[in-house]
Amino acid sequence: MPEGPSILLMKESIQKFEGGNVLEVSGNAKIDKEILIGKTLKKIKTFGKQTYLVFDDVAVRIHLLMFGSHSVDEQTKPDRQLRLALLFPDGGIYFYTCHVKMVDSEFLTGIDWEADVMSDNWNPGKAEKKLKSNPEMMVCDALMDQDIFSGVGNIIKNEVLFRIGVQPESFLGKMPDKKIKELIKEARNYSFDFLEWKRDFTLKKHWLAHTKKVCPKCGNKLVKKQTGKGKRRSFFCETDQQLYH
Repeated sequence: MPEGPSILLMKESIQKFEGGNVLEVSGNAKIDKEILIGKTLKKIKTFGKQTYLVFDDVAVRIHLLMFGSHSVDEQTKPDRQLRLALLFPDGGIYFYTCHVKMVDSEFLTGIDWEADVMSDNWNPGKAEKKLKSNPEMMVCDALMDQDIFSGVGNIIKNEVLFRIGVQPESFLGKMPDKKIKELIKEARNYSFDFLEWKRDFTLKKHWLAHTKKVCPKCGNKLVKKQTGKGKRRSFFCETDQQLYH
């Protein structure tokens, strides 16, 4: 599933269409596509792993799910995968194998934009309150909770926990305040590192724990385990990452 940094890169690639009028709409998404014809794309907003194409009175929410993708100016995948295509005077946007939903403008006002780790509105103090109100939650689940760390996915989770030296099955209530603050800080820091490495096509070269077999610090074998309520893959070192249990 594309994580927040990848969604920002997608936004950059389609931002040229802001201010453009929709000429044609196609795709197999089950939305009222016809109402978009003639409308002006006012703004493109992102919230974590979601993208909002904002028009006058409605917005189209795009979630790429596990295998979604997009292309610009040319359809690169077959019609059966094409969920939504928007054609403008100077080109078009094509979204594939994703979830598309129409929402009204009021829906956008209900989003907690301060929960997006890559947003200028990111509020670390609010994140800390949310973490401390869930002492029984595992830190691996907390990092993947989009209400707390919108945009964080499994890669960021594994790399952040390795950076701060905490095992994924640690309970928030057992972690020292210092580690909670490190967690919040590194969730944002790593997300921006991810963005730059992804832009440079060097992301995988920088992985220290994710999908790795040997700890780069001590040389011991990394543990690979499905952790938390979501049973997502975790890679961690039992020597260099502490378990707060």
